[in-house]
Amino acid sequence: MILNMDSNGKKLISILIPAYNEHESLPPLYDRLVKLMDSQTNYDFEVLFVNDGSKDNTLDLIKFLRKKDTRINYVNLSRNYGKEVAMAAGFDYIRGDALVLMDADLQDPPELIPEMIKYWEEGYDDVYARRKSRKGESPLKKLTSWGFYRVLQSMTKIEIQKDTGDFRLLDRRCVEAIKQLRESQRYTKGLYSWIGYNKKEILYDRDPRIAGKTKWNYRRLINLSIDGITSFTTSPLRWAAILGIIISCAGFLYMLAIILKTLIYGVDVSGYASMMVVILFLGGIQLIFLGLIGEYLGRAFYEAKRRPLYFIDSYNEHKETNMKG
Repeated sequence: MILNMDSNGKKLISILIPAYNEHESLPPLYDRLVKLMDSQTNYDFEVLFVNDGSKDNTLDLIKFLRKKDTRINYVNLSRNYGKEVAMAAGFDYIRGDALVLMDADLQDPPELIPEMIKYWEEGYDDVYARRKSRKGESPLKKLTSWGFYRVLQSMTKIEIQKDTGDFRLLDRRCVEAIKQLRESQRYTKGLYSWIGYNKKEILYDRDPRIAGKTKWNYRRLINLSIDGITSFTTSPLRWAAILGIIISCAGFLYMLAIILKTLIYGVDVSGYASMMVVILFLGGIQLIFLGLIGEYLGRAFYEAKRRPLYFIDSYNEHKETNMKG
């Protein structure tokens, strides 16, 4: 691995922050980052904001911060692509020997970064922060998050870090590995596990948002969950096939029972209600299976197009032409 040391011989730590309508959070976030960077005199820092098509003055505020602090950089995407793609753009533009990925809402405390750097210096490639508690979140959201990670783990052979978000430090070789994974339907939390390397867990209490409203409503969380499951396992398709075989066998046995009953006791016109229940049940199962197949087929359709993940409007003060990822 080639370390990105400047003339003073210090390693460079990149802090990557995707931002979408986060103008209220940026001033306190910047203040805490400055205290962190100024206290860690053995390292140089860059902070790379990825503006994901914000509709407020997030971009203007980032530009203001850059004018007063050259450690601030930004990538301005051409539109809102979503956090997963915004992170992919950040991976392409960071310059550091290590990358710290965190959210802009200060739910992830920057004060934990020195501990991450310490374990990185000990030889760990992926130092991820696992949540002990999640303040400011509803019991339903905590429960569904808890259930999702365990359902996903039960479906895949890859070890998925439970109760863990994007807040982590990645060595440069992890960043280069993830940059090679260009699928458009992304679930980056799973990609961290898929690439492997030497991992270290640290525990922390996640704080509530310092300002603004969360962008992750239940619709987006459900979509992300579906992306996570369909990106890392084909188990649902196998389960559908197994369940289809079981239902077919049960239906065949039921057919034999009806034939024998008719031969022995004669024609019986009763059973309309039970027949309708069976028809509706089998019809519902078929529609579920068709929808499941459609999810996988739709993802294959998107990947087959091989479109760029994103387009860049500007990098720092420079307008970009035909910049894509």
